[in-house]
Amino acid sequence: MAKKQIYLASPYGFSAQQKASLLPAFVERLTALGAEVWEPFERNNQIDFSEEGWAYRVGQADLQDVVESDAIFAIVNGTPPDEGVMVELGAAIALGKPTFLFRDDFRRCTDSERYPLNLMLFTGLPETGWEDSYYTSLDEISFPNKALARWLADEA
Repeated sequence: MAKKQIYLASPYGFSAQQKASLLPAFVERLTALGAEVWEPFERNNQIDFSEEGWAYRVGQADLQDVVESDAIFAIVNGTPPDEGVMVELGAAIALGKPTFLFRDDFRRCTDSERYPLNLMLFTGLPETGWEDSYYTSLDEISFPNKALARWLADEA
């Protein structure tokens, strides 16, 4: 049986330090659960950034990966979270993809007492029990009782 592909939406590839120190931990955790991780900064290495139109091609490639993936795991740190991650997340929600959010940023970014972020980011999560699809630490990603592990094991 083929592994489920999960698109890792993240702002961590723009900084060499974050790309080297933060992204690998997320890829490792998701892979350890049995997912095939589509990390866009790695997947777009084949694009020649010196050529005219490279930015358009990167955006199109990322969107196509969101369309072709089975789910999205979005790192939504920041106030507000990264704009590109928000577009990728919005596309995944519109396509009805399973959605998993990660935020270990303690700052609140909302007008809601219930949700720690803009309520629209939670429209891809279940109304009740959304907390099972919301992660606040790297360790929590591997918890078998959380939605991602259950989805990957076809129990969600």
